Amino acid sequence: MSLAKSSLPPLLDERAASSWLERARPQPAWLSEEVGRRMQQRLDWIRTPPQSWADWHPGNGGWQAHALLRQRYPQAACWLVEPNQARLAWARQHVAEPWWQSWRRAKRQSAISPRQTVDMVWANMLLHQSEQPLALLKTWHQSLAIDGFLMFSALGPDSLRELHAVHARTPWGPPGPNMTDMHDWGDMLLEAGFSQPVMDMERITLTYASATDMLTDLRGLGRNTRSDRFAACRGKSWCGAWLQAVDQWGARSASDGRLQLTFEVIYGHAIKPQPRVPMAAQSAVSLGDMRAMLGRPQRD
Repeated sequence: MSLAKSSLPPLLDERAASSWLERARPQPAWLSEEVGRRMQQRLDWIRTPPQSWADWHPGNGGWQAHALLRQRYPQAACWLVEPNQARLAWARQHVAEPWWQSWRRAKRQSAISPRQTVDMVWANMLLHQSEQPLALLKTWHQSLAIDGFLMFSALGPDSLRELHAVHARTPWGPPGPNMTDMHDWGDMLLEAGFSQPVMDMERITLTYASATDMLTDLRGLGRNTRSDRFAACRGKSWCGAWLQAVDQWGARSASDGRLQLTFEVIYGHAIKPQPRVPMAAQSAVSLGDMRAMLGRPQRD
């Protein structure tokens, strides 16, 4: 089965999505750090620790989550992967360690993409923000060594359901893109060349004292990058109307009356398998794939 790009939610505006991911921000969103903490606990299931790994856009996924992984795998070589040189410099500043800590750990390098294959690709809260998620999955597949594995998290379609309900009562349009379902991510993993995908999901509900506090949190998580969103900039009067609408119509916790917002978080794990030789009268296999199938290391 081949999934056409037009059928892959979220359907994002390419320039808007790229602009957001390439922007250097004061700090990753709190929710991203919390999801990263929960995702790294799932590494307890991994029997063989990676000897090398790549943190894909740690400025998006979280510095605390990155530090937890460095503590878990102190002897594993680590790559910081960011979309441009400015973000790379920004990431290096945030993960710098004192010399008395760094000398005991394996080398950490940074690049727009790893210069050699790694045993684990770690991508926290990134996939749902990509305008070409299948292409990104294929990039991760190419970056992994044979039998290497991918760990990722993404927001699911039940996210921001309370905010979508508020917007449904106004002429403003949806507040954000439609998110990809967990089962569709599994299909895309298989199409990208992965095997044994394992998916699970949980819902995290945050509460806020006011709509202003909610807006502050949402601005740290991203932007409305829908391809069919309102084309012009909204003004202060619209922002005031939005705050009033959320205060009036937003869902509230039954226990304390605070505004609440649900996030569906999807966790995914998949392995890069041994390449298979296509069955035909004559088959062409790359030298790298042949070495992998024979169990021989690749040369640079």
